[in-house]
Amino acid sequence: MDNSATENHEVVITEAQLHQRIAELGRQISLDYQGRIVHCVGVLENSFIFVADLVRQVTCDLRCQFVKPYTREIQHNNIETTEIFYAPEVDIEGQHVLLCEGILSTGQTTDFLIRNFQARGAASIALCTLLNRQSDRRVDIEIKYCGFQVGSDWLVGFGLGTLPLNRNLPFIYTPRTRLG
Repeated sequence: MDNSATENHEVVITEAQLHQRIAELGRQISLDYQGRIVHCVGVLENSFIFVADLVRQVTCDLRCQFVKPYTREIQHNNIETTEIFYAPEVDIEGQHVLLCEGILSTGQTTDFLIRNFQARGAASIALCTLLNRQSDRRVDIEIKYCGFQVGSDWLVGFGLGTLPLNRNLPFIYTPRTRLG
């Protein structure tokens, strides 16, 4: 597939750049978890392609599963609150958890998951994100493994997007025109 810019999108990260950086992350994770089992938990939906490519690069023992967070806004006594739920439940007690995001923006859901996993007895938790959008961050989160720093442009491809359209593309781009 041609990774050059077309009339409808501008490539931000090429297929070759993605493969190279994911291989580097896999090597580092393999070294860091050598002799241990890493419990990889991918956050759907934006992480599915990243996690699939990443776990193939990790050489230590690994378990892999995915969770899908759900949020809802509730109003109580004129105070608006966001509740976060996720499914399915993951058994992480005593496990070394590698929480994987496709893109880390505000960090609120990620922070919730980390705190939840800590409360449920994870032996350790490390955050791995393909893309870090620091400009949107609302909570302080430590990222142990980061693929790329990105700006505030809307990004699509390589598993990213709100519509199912173009998540399958092997590169990450920013649309020049509205999708769908």
